[in-house]
Amino acid sequence: MDINGKPYGLAVLLAAAAPHANAETLILNSYGGPYEEIIEERIIRPFEDKYKIDVVYDAVGSASQDYAKIKATSGHPGFDVVVMTASQSLEGCRDGLLEPLHANAVPNLSRLSPALAHVAGPCGAVHEVQYMSLLYRTDVLDTPPSSWNALLSPELKGRIVLPTFQNIMSVYLLQVMSVINGGDLVSNLDPGFAAMAGVARQSIGFEQSSAILETYIKQGEVWAMPFWNGRAQLLVDSGLPVDYVRPAEGTIPLIATLNVPVGAENKAAAMKFIDFFLEKASQEAWVEGYKVGSARSDIEVPDEMRSRQITREADLKGLLLPDLSVVAEKLSEWGERWEREVVTAAN
Repeated sequence: MDINGKPYGLAVLLAAAAPHANAETLILNSYGGPYEEIIEERIIRPFEDKYKIDVVYDAVGSASQDYAKIKATSGHPGFDVVVMTASQSLEGCRDGLLEPLHANAVPNLSRLSPALAHVAGPCGAVHEVQYMSLLYRTDVLDTPPSSWNALLSPELKGRIVLPTFQNIMSVYLLQVMSVINGGDLVSNLDPGFAAMAGVARQSIGFEQSSAILETYIKQGEVWAMPFWNGRAQLLVDSGLPVDYVRPAEGTIPLIATLNVPVGAENKAAAMKFIDFFLEKASQEAWVEGYKVGSARSDIEVPDEMRSRQITREADLKGLLLPDLSVVAEKLSEWGERWEREVVTAAN
């Protein structure tokens, strides 16, 4: 059984139900909610049409849970491609559990920003870039919040929800709160933990899934919370009375990667899928559909999107960029401290 209480063979069973019995099959593990709908329409179907490879979509687990499954199975989790973040990509490469990616098998790797590609390491292909924004209800907050410390304001008491530590957004929020309160990103997080204990006392609790987190602000129960800017833009576009800001103190980018476990059964198909996702047309379709940034600087992006997304290497200037290899080493220690000092504060 996996950490979600489901059999490791689930993806294999799903593969047996693929529509073309004689076709090559690729098992893709990623996220549910709007992500699943958009990737199905803009990436998976065009890929299947081009290569005649059936893609089985396994929307189980967060990035941290997915890597835990890869680790627990020694690189044989039952899926061929997984969507994670640069932190897991670096850790998995270091642990020898993820397949190194090379330009001879994935030619479009050479079209990615060198700076972003370096952050993800040799086992990760950067397929999107977001950043942690501050999402808020425009119908109750007349003035847009300009600082992350707005989460500590009295008017937001009982109107905040926070991600669990298993969601990397909580780590980024911890690091940002550390920096703006006199600490730093990795070596001195004491001010961050103290600030987050205060934010936790303001909150109604913790949720792991972004899909669940956003239901609170949709329903008006929550008035402000950290949220990925791409997902935030989808909410804005839906007509909800919400908007998002990049606070004055800065923020941390989410560098999302496509990875292949070392025990993947369909590695050739996996490399084709990753290369297809990184194609110029695919990146343009993904950026437009999911409202995220790209590691390719040569894509065509509407001006209104460029102003709010990371689509050029120059957009990284002014962002807070922690050493993700150090973050990966510290996550377990920080997670235990989060439970002791932040979660207990909320209780």
